[in-house]
Amino acid sequence: MPTTPAPACRPAAAETTPATPETTPRSAETAPAGELTLEARLAATTAEMTLRLEHAALVHAVNTAHLPTPTTSPGDTVPLTPTLQPAPTPYPTPVAALLQRAHHRLLTGGWCTGTRTTPSGALCLYGAIRAEAAGDHHLETRGLEVLMDAIRREFGDLVDSVPAFNDAFATSKVPLRTLDRAALLADARGL
Repeated sequence: MPTTPAPACRPAAAETTPATPETTPRSAETAPAGELTLEARLAATTAEMTLRLEHAALVHAVNTAHLPTPTTSPGDTVPLTPTLQPAPTPYPTPVAALLQRAHHRLLTGGWCTGTRTTPSGALCLYGAIRAEAAGDHHLETRGLEVLMDAIRREFGDLVDSVPAFNDAFATSKVPLRTLDRAALLADARGL
């Protein structure tokens, strides 16, 4: 004997008074027929993202299973600071090589602003070039000239000197990038 679902019962007031958007308050719990609530959509999105992340983790595990994993024993120590890379192959020209050495010195020894050097050994752009020139004033002057050319190419004639440019920044990102570009410029000019 087949069963049929019982018809839904509605209160009499619902049949006599039609609901309009102006008279029916819409809460976060209710939504029109066929539309999901915000909570339901968030739950569905969370479930879909969980499945995607689990799939990605599985794919990563399969793709990297052949790679050897380093083994460490309890007595092994791991350095807290990254190992510094050796200086790159120097440029063949003297001014470009000077600027490259100054760049590497700032990367390894630290960069500072407001002073030529700090007690910890950090240097400004001018201080690094002067230190790497090792007393060769002609080489130092040519290096500073090329650096000023690189600065003016990027920032215009608003900068008066290398120390003023150095002190205009709170971090080393732009000064070091400019020093690296100056080394490329010197190499391109054959200096």
